[in-house]
Amino acid sequence: MSFLRAPSFLTIRRSLKRLRSFHLSPSGPKPNLHKLSSADLRPLSPKYALSLRGSTLVTIAVIASLLFIISISLAFLGADIGDLTFKATLDEVADSFPGIVLIGESVDVDVDEPSITIRWSILACGTGYVLSESTGIHGSDACGLPSTPLRIFVDNSAEPAATYDPSTIPINKETGHRRNIQNLVQFDSDHVLDVHDARLYPFDTYFLTSTLRAVGFSNETIPIRKLATVDVMSSFNIWTTDMESFSKTGHGEIFASRDMDMHIWRPGSARMFALLLFTIGWLLTHVSIGHVLLARRVSGMKPLLKHLVSAAAILFSIPQLRNSMPDAPGLDGVLVDEIGYFPQMIISSIATLVLLLILAVREFDIIGIEAEAQRNRHNGFSLMSTDSSSAPFPSYPHHPKRAFTGSRISSSTYSSQRSRPPQSPTSESTSSEVAEWERYRMSRHLAGHFVFPPVSVHRSQTSSETTVKPFHRKTRTMMRIAEVGDLRVPLGDR
Repeated sequence: MSFLRAPSFLTIRRSLKRLRSFHLSPSGPKPNLHKLSSADLRPLSPKYALSLRGSTLVTIAVIASLLFIISISLAFLGADIGDLTFKATLDEVADSFPGIVLIGESVDVDVDEPSITIRWSILACGTGYVLSESTGIHGSDACGLPSTPLRIFVDNSAEPAATYDPSTIPINKETGHRRNIQNLVQFDSDHVLDVHDARLYPFDTYFLTSTLRAVGFSNETIPIRKLATVDVMSSFNIWTTDMESFSKTGHGEIFASRDMDMHIWRPGSARMFALLLFTIGWLLTHVSIGHVLLARRVSGMKPLLKHLVSAAAILFSIPQLRNSMPDAPGLDGVLVDEIGYFPQMIISSIATLVLLLILAVREFDIIGIEAEAQRNRHNGFSLMSTDSSSAPFPSYPHHPKRAFTGSRISSSTYSSQRSRPPQSPTSESTSSEVAEWERYRMSRHLAGHFVFPPVSVHRSQTSSETTVKPFHRKTRTMMRIAEVGDLRVPLGDR
């Protein structure tokens, strides 16, 4: 029934029934294709690599770089959240002993000056000490601006470092809250820094002591309950302790004050980066020394120029490494410069100068060898114009050969140009002279001098060929035969 026939695209157009194997016979054993032993499995090559196109590799590298940059940038998330470093301290003061509090919101350490500048904020904690509608500073609802006017004296100076008047604090008309104007509630105090450990960078530490006193407009003493500063700055870690103190005048008057001890040191990250840059500087210095040692062993001018360029780059990169150290002091003879920067610059400069001297020596050697080879060729051409049979060859003047492996003329070529060929045999020549001439002629024949164009086995090598590809073993053997002339030629006259 033709109407039940399957569609043409579902049937096999060509039958496979007539196909037969050319290797298997029907009576032979049938191979078991389903059971394979471990010995039949082909092991994968250990050096198997997936081949990718260049554009694919570049795309993968760009995507990986972008992912890395995005992951690093996540560190900036949340940086704008208000810092509540002093909240716990202010709440503790409000609960335990309310009164005036001075908060050091910024500590600027200048090692080169040397000085420390502290930015203080005048605050008050506790009921009866806080100005109305000014609470909520640093996240503490129990602390705000002081309600009483006062003057702040730093280190018992004659003039007050700051004067605070609550009547000058403006009020926001819309919210009714007091405005925190920095110039009205903050002041700076400058202190002399003890820098006897500054030469130990990046392991330098500093110590500061100071005393502060608060006095009202009526010249009454107002006790300061707390002195606190930030713990971490961009380049230093800070630890501050405070204590109650008093000062006594000659008239027997006692003034209450507050003292603080501040300890300053470098953070661990700054020390790590400085030591890494210090180590890299010395590694580059050792590399410059290695360039000098390698330049004396390699042949050719091109490798020498590579070593010279690398040593010069190291010489210019060491000052950049020194300037990259975090908050590094000036070049004032600190320890990191005495054992690092200055010796590194001296050694790298000497290495570069030595490479320049080696370059100059090799240039002069090349000039001398080329001039001497040209003079010898000129003498050889003048001798060939004379009658070789009537007059013997004059002896060449002996010049000391310059031993330089990087010259443009190899030693074998130079020796072949200086060697005198034997005279052509005549009717009066002896058998030894004829044998010597035959050996010389055979050596030239083996060297390829009797073909056109002539084949020069003793070809001059470039610097790259001298250092990379040696002669073939067969060529070296032919060179020895050509140079020594040790060929046994049968002669009938012997």
